[in-house]
Amino acid sequence: MKGMFIDAGTELADVYHQVVLSDDPPVTLNPTEDVITDEIPALLAGHDFVLNDHTQMPTATMRQCADLKHVIFLGTGARSYMNPEELAALGITVHIIKGYGDIAVAEHAIALMWAAARDIAAMERGVRAGGWPRSEGMQLTGKTIGLLGFGGIAAEVARIAHGSGMRVLAWNRTAKAAPGVTFVDLDTLLAESQVLSVHLLLNDETRGFLSAERIARMRPGALLVNTARGAVIDEAAMLAALRSGHIRHAGLDVFDIEPLPAGHPLATLENVTLTAHSAFRTPEASETLIRRALDIARKLAGVASTTG
Repeated sequence: MKGMFIDAGTELADVYHQVVLSDDPPVTLNPTEDVITDEIPALLAGHDFVLNDHTQMPTATMRQCADLKHVIFLGTGARSYMNPEELAALGITVHIIKGYGDIAVAEHAIALMWAAARDIAAMERGVRAGGWPRSEGMQLTGKTIGLLGFGGIAAEVARIAHGSGMRVLAWNRTAKAAPGVTFVDLDTLLAESQVLSVHLLLNDETRGFLSAERIARMRPGALLVNTARGAVIDEAAMLAALRSGHIRHAGLDVFDIEPLPAGHPLATLENVTLTAHSAFRTPEASETLIRRALDIARKLAGVASTTG
């Protein structure tokens, strides 16, 4: 069994070399991060599986990849880049990797929360420009954070927020329980959360989940943090709420279109803090991610996993 890391680039190629084992299935590293869609069939010819970090894989293109049987997507958001059901109909199975960066993403969500609460990005821009903008921030100790969706990342956010003296509420589509977390219905979560942190996987049911109607039910002046997927939120409705002040500030790591286009409306608002879909990017998370991807490849090849 032979594979290709289609968008390894330099950084992830370095991580690959750090964690690869001598008996892992062979993987060809494509040295670019920006793969041209029309070139995918030629690149994947003769390969049984592909490691994909962020490359779009349209069904029409993948139909031309006769040798390919498996896509190992480096993360959980494969649906942002391909249609797993349509690929399955072509005989291509999509594998995702959960839990590799729960701590990293949670810490980033908390960082965005604090930055949003204290207008850090806006003040930093002003000071760099020679000004001295001083804003009155939101003190978060004693405030309520609501977690929209509750998986591994949200559990880590809950741990950190609870340790910071915050009241932690959560809503999940299936029943769950966790220490220090009060699970409530969706209306209560939206109405009582002074910080709303989004942790929903993107699928057909959650696309646009935080709609204009649900944003209107959020507590006025709340902070919004999204480290999940941009498409979970109705972007136009969020922009309107930010402009009106109904949402005081948004801390966003993910967007409908990535990279965020130059001149995008979100980039023009002072009450938005932006990062470049990098919440998961720590050395620890990257090493775990690539190792788990290679363990999936080992299992497909019939080689014992290194992680059990």
